[in-house]
Amino acid sequence: MQKERNRRIAPRAAALAFGLALAASAQAAPDIKALADKNGCFSCHGMQGKLVGPGFAEVAAKYKGDGEAAGKLARKIQEGGKGVWGRIPMPPHPSLKDEEAKRLAAWVLEAG
Repeated sequence: MQKERNRRIAPRAAALAFGLALAASAQAAPDIKALADKNGCFSCHGMQGKLVGPGFAEVAAKYKGDGEAAGKLARKIQEGGKGVWGRIPMPPHPSLKDEEAKRLAAWVLEAG
């Protein structure tokens, strides 16, 4: 009888866990987009294509397979850079906390 009960409960528990994870992910997306918008990311970057700087999907493709990509990109977001994607430099964002820069970097890398 216990096995039968467990067999009925297990799929429901899995569905609940999946639903909660999906809800958390859906909540995180607007938060990270708001952080990107607040810091002017969308002024220069599109999700897919180039505006002034590369689209986030292009950045994700460039760093694909690089295990150190998140750290490199987080530093680039905070410190700025030039010459990687063309002549126009990316301005630094020193007011971003390390954790925020890492979250933005992870989000950009998932865009591809």
